[in-house]
Amino acid sequence: MANLKALAKDTAIYGLSSIVGRFLNYLLVPLYTHYMPKASGDYGVSTNMYAYTALMFVILTFGMETTLFRFANDERETPDTVFSTCFAMVGGLSLLFLMLIFGFITPISNYLGYAEHPEYLLMMASVVALDAMQALPFCFLRFQHRPIRFMSLKMLNILLNITLNVICFVLLGKTAVFYVFFINLLCTGFITLFFIPDLFKIRWHFDAGLLHRMLSYSWPILVLGVMGILNQVADKILFPKVYPDQAQANVELGVYGSCVKVAMIMAMITQAFRYAYEPIVFAKSKEADKNEYYALGMKYFVIFTLLAFLGVMGYLPLLRYMVGSDYWEGLRAIPIVMAAEIMMGIYFNLSFWYKLIDKTIYGALFSLAGCIVLFAINIWGIPRYSYMACAWGGFAGYGTAMLLSYFVGQRLYPIPYPIGSLASYTVIAAFFYYVMTQIPAEWPMWQYLGISSLLILAFALLIYWRELRKKA
Repeated sequence: MANLKALAKDTAIYGLSSIVGRFLNYLLVPLYTHYMPKASGDYGVSTNMYAYTALMFVILTFGMETTLFRFANDERETPDTVFSTCFAMVGGLSLLFLMLIFGFITPISNYLGYAEHPEYLLMMASVVALDAMQALPFCFLRFQHRPIRFMSLKMLNILLNITLNVICFVLLGKTAVFYVFFINLLCTGFITLFFIPDLFKIRWHFDAGLLHRMLSYSWPILVLGVMGILNQVADKILFPKVYPDQAQANVELGVYGSCVKVAMIMAMITQAFRYAYEPIVFAKSKEADKNEYYALGMKYFVIFTLLAFLGVMGYLPLLRYMVGSDYWEGLRAIPIVMAAEIMMGIYFNLSFWYKLIDKTIYGALFSLAGCIVLFAINIWGIPRYSYMACAWGGFAGYGTAMLLSYFVGQRLYPIPYPIGSLASYTVIAAFFYYVMTQIPAEWPMWQYLGISSLLILAFALLIYWRELRKKA
């Protein structure tokens, strides 16, 4: 129970920084979609470029975030030595990446379709290198259970980013995507300075033998991470390459990229849960009731993500104003993307069995299978169905990885997940969503919102009655 209380407390704090931060970042979506019209394709360029940076971030961190938790919780290791060795690995890899980008900027920018704007690549390469080097200090704050400092730095970065964007786009009237990338670089560099005092407190010691053991553990996590992030961003990377009308590709991608921002509420919940849950899982691994705890964690995750799904879909007539009206045609992809995000979160929860027995290769194989499904659907579907193929590709890819992880995991590391209970909640949530979709479009918004609110309240009361009332 103490662990569950710690999980709830840390999830609330991490969730506050994640949810408030993402909400404030969402304020940039109407800003960008107003000042960067759909026809310009600039928002599509931004969507494409951030997809590449997300992929490179996973490669540069090399699975060292999870690895840090794994080895820092090992009684035979010194946490400062673990951090030092991880940081040396990630820092060296990031510097090598920057040297390659700056040294071969012309052929790289030509290949990626940015021959006229190599500065986009230079700025975003610098951002992702700094982000990768920041990742481990942020991770160490989680290991030390310092969520307040973690939240403060995350929020400072977001608030500074928003302020500079408002000044640039609203007050100065800038309309180019160049300023989006430049402001990101400026803010990331500024936040990096705040970690200097923390780094001076570390007792630095590089252990080559430890690095060898960590790399043996982390390389499957790297493959897992690459496959996982490709499940999230491959559609945005592939889209300009396979869409038949290249002039229209960035426009269509901008529509999709702006609307799925609404669906990222699910990603916020998953991220907040992960930040709090991952350190506790490894610490809990030595206790006798660990499997029951993991099953309970899964149950509450699924229940509350289903509630979030209903909340977003129920209030979509209001949430759509987060996106410029020119982009509203992409809202039809939101329920599919949110369902895919739920499956991604379930897959993350399922992933602990192979991490705890040091068989991370399984995660890489599951993610690879999901990624193959996603690539196949996108390559076949984008020329025919535009961005709707991206939404269904993610759904199918995450579903594949989730099912493989569950069935293999139950054979090698069985955990008593309450499948019957989870299935019943899923069916009820799906029925309530179906009722929402049957509300006539010509009805006033207040009637739609009223019925949706009753359905959401009914689901919340069901959770309270079946799960929380007996514990109150």
